[in-house]
Amino acid sequence: MFYFQKFLALCASGYYDGTIFHRNIKGFMIQGGDPTGTCKGGTKSLKHNARGIMSMANSGANTNESRFFMTYAKQPHLNGLYIVFGKVIHGFEVLDHMEKTISLYTYKATITKA
Repeated sequence: MFYFQKFLALCASGYYDGTIFHRNIKGFMIQGGDPTGTCKGGTKSLKHNARGIMSMANSGANTNESRFFMTYAKQPHLNGLYIVFGKVIHGFEVLDHMEKTISLYTYKATITKA
């Protein structure tokens, strides 16, 4: 619950406004939440068992800051490694469109509702 609350607080503060999705890997996931756009910056009980699972990204212990990703498909190898805090419940057509986009740095996010 802590990571979901942290995500909601970052959304409400406008932290993600104008940020890009900096990593997009078809059939795997799309990642955003890094205001530097470099995949390096930014301020375990559920499973990666479906399309649209939202998790905090990290680069090791104690590095869950602001970066997050959404899965494009089941990713069971991520279970226990990344904190799942939510899932997409509608708007899958946007996720479909994002997955089909070849170019990185295409989408700028303005998250207005969580």
